[in-house]
Amino acid sequence: MTFWLGLRLSLRGGREAAVRLALVAAAVAMGVTVLLSTVALFNAFRVTAERPCWECTTGSAPAGWALGATQGAVLWNHRQDSYAGRPVERLDVAVLDPAAPAPAVPGVPALPAAGRFYVSPALAELMAAVPREQLADRFPGARAGLVGRAALSGPDDLVAVVGRTPGELAGMAGTVAVDTVAAFPAAQDPAADDLTALYEHGFGIAAIGLIVPLLVLVGTATRLAAARREARFAAVRLAGATARQINAIASADAALGALLGALAGVALFQAVRPALAGVAITGSRFFPDVVAPTAPQYAIVVVGVPLAAAVAAVWSLRRVRITPLGAARRTRASAPGWWRVLPLLAGLGLFAGPAFAGGGREPNPLLADAGLALIMVGLMVAGPWLTMLAARLAARLTRGAATLLAARRLAAEPKAAFRSVNGIVLAVFIGTAVAGIVPAVVSGQLAAGGGTLNEVMRVPFGYADAAPGRPLPPGEAGELLAEVGAHPGVTVLPIYRRAATQDPPAAPLPCDPGPGCRLDFMLGHVVSCDDLARFPALGACAPGVRAVTADFNRLLTSDNLLSVDRNLPIVDPTSPAAPAGNGTGTGSGKAGAAASDGLSLAAVLIRADDPAVRERIRTSLTPYVARSGSAETPLTFAEVARFREVLLDQVERVALAIVTLTLLVAGCGLLVAVAGGVVERRQPFTLLRLSGTPTRTLSLVVVLETAVPVLLAALVAAAAGFGVAGPVIDQLAIKSAPAALPGAGYLLTVGGGLLAALLIVLAGLPLLRRVTAPDNARFE
Repeated sequence: MTFWLGLRLSLRGGREAAVRLALVAAAVAMGVTVLLSTVALFNAFRVTAERPCWECTTGSAPAGWALGATQGAVLWNHRQDSYAGRPVERLDVAVLDPAAPAPAVPGVPALPAAGRFYVSPALAELMAAVPREQLADRFPGARAGLVGRAALSGPDDLVAVVGRTPGELAGMAGTVAVDTVAAFPAAQDPAADDLTALYEHGFGIAAIGLIVPLLVLVGTATRLAAARREARFAAVRLAGATARQINAIASADAALGALLGALAGVALFQAVRPALAGVAITGSRFFPDVVAPTAPQYAIVVVGVPLAAAVAAVWSLRRVRITPLGAARRTRASAPGWWRVLPLLAGLGLFAGPAFAGGGREPNPLLADAGLALIMVGLMVAGPWLTMLAARLAARLTRGAATLLAARRLAAEPKAAFRSVNGIVLAVFIGTAVAGIVPAVVSGQLAAGGGTLNEVMRVPFGYADAAPGRPLPPGEAGELLAEVGAHPGVTVLPIYRRAATQDPPAAPLPCDPGPGCRLDFMLGHVVSCDDLARFPALGACAPGVRAVTADFNRLLTSDNLLSVDRNLPIVDPTSPAAPAGNGTGTGSGKAGAAASDGLSLAAVLIRADDPAVRERIRTSLTPYVARSGSAETPLTFAEVARFREVLLDQVERVALAIVTLTLLVAGCGLLVAVAGGVVERRQPFTLLRLSGTPTRTLSLVVVLETAVPVLLAALVAAAAGFGVAGPVIDQLAIKSAPAALPGAGYLLTVGGGLLAALLIVLAGLPLLRRVTAPDNARFE
């Protein structure tokens, strides 16, 4: 009976109860929509990560052993190609025995015969849009069909499955015999473990950044017009209700509004769900049908949000004892103490000190995570104390009535004032830290080598004894250099393997390998000084030296141009000259001298400023890379940086999206808090109006009470975010890069979001004029 009485009071309690119910439902609906969107994107990521990892298949034996030796097996050669910086997954297969059952690749009806191939829909569309010599000529034969979605992680994947003859594949290094295609999830691929953990960590941070303001919003909404409700509850007590029954009535009142809001949020999410399918969280879009919460998750939200609201309503009454004579013995919270700032200072000190000790060493992940946790907790704990200090300072310095009234109330109740902006603190902190790091890393990558390497394509073959693939012998090297040199506007630097290198000395090494330490056993490459002069960022030879030996391994393999930049120049005038008789020719396409020296080609650097010429060269390199068995894709340094930049941009966009959504939710919470505060103080505000106080002064009081905690929280959180970004940038040891500040997207997101939150608050000011009208004055 008590529960139904609470529902009746909510539904039939007059205009005030209806307005309160509508505000609570609208606020909760916004929060639930944001929460369901985050859950849907996480589900899409998990579904994609759990797809069968066919590209993780490993062979059972070398191709030479497999020919004619295993019925039902296929020859398998998987590698990655690239077009205009976009990765292309390529699988070349050859069926050994057409009569025997062959292993199946997900999404492909049957393995293609020689001269046939399957491509993903996105790759088919791209092939039709560009000239054949730039892309389609890489796949010999005719198209047999499209690769199905079972083999893809999203609609933008570029995938090709190409049929070959056993003889063709047997001549390609890296070909293996396969009788079973891998079926374990893609997330279990060792190469993807770190990336999967990174995204899961990011979703965890996003959940924290969104759930905290959502809980604050629900709690604020359920406390709307608390003082007025307590007066009504006192009347119910006078009629004979117990304190337990009052709690049940309050819970039913809050749960009803939250339930209506949760259902409205589910409906609103269905409207925005199609737009979520276009969000590229991992660098490419998800399939639209997987961007959805599960049925249990819907149930948890619909049931859990009203329960949380009911708990918040009961909790809000913990300091009030409702008696039949009124809401008596309200306890006053103690003023926050200075100790609240200690966790924040400890986190900043830990993050900037022991966690990132500098000196080029790797950071301590445990200390870094502990520092971040302390900072995030410290921001929320220190907020009320900082608000109280700011309010007291304003009360001392101000002379205006509105500022004085707002400052006095903030100083008296700093915890309540700061409670509704807790979510803003976390969002701005996360967004500022990410937005401070990402631009510095991106600009630092593009500034590697003074920016002169960006359009240089690196083509590794067999560049080290431990590297996959084999160097091109002199005959193939001469053929490749002649073919590449025939293109207009191309500059080439051949990098040759030394005929012999010394064995590594016994440990310990005489010095740590690096720019200041040159060990003979590391200098396994030979370059011509004439060719090197065309790439000044790599260094210069001593006068009179024709060729030098140097270690180019990091240049050829690193996927982080910041580490490449730290090791430039590779060659300087003190580098050892190449052994006598190992001249390397000019590298301009005339390969006679290089071939006569008998050195194998380990890699080649190619500068082609025309993108069309670059893609034609990449197409012509395909058979050479396949025969060498190199696992490295021919990429320009800008494309190498771009892969990392895409990930960083996604992280930044997700962080800014969290900031935007959190500020939106916080704005709704502030609106609810403002409306509740106005209704609760309608009597003193009405009396102030009767005494001659202008309405604009009262409005300014309400705005200042809201704006001061919001702006203070944003400034403190932004300062903490920059405090975290600084040590990370120093640890990366970025050099030769211009100073990079957060971009316009960050400034527009944070500044625009804060402005939007305050504008939402202004939407509640007309309520002040209505409830404080002199005709409504009552003396109780």
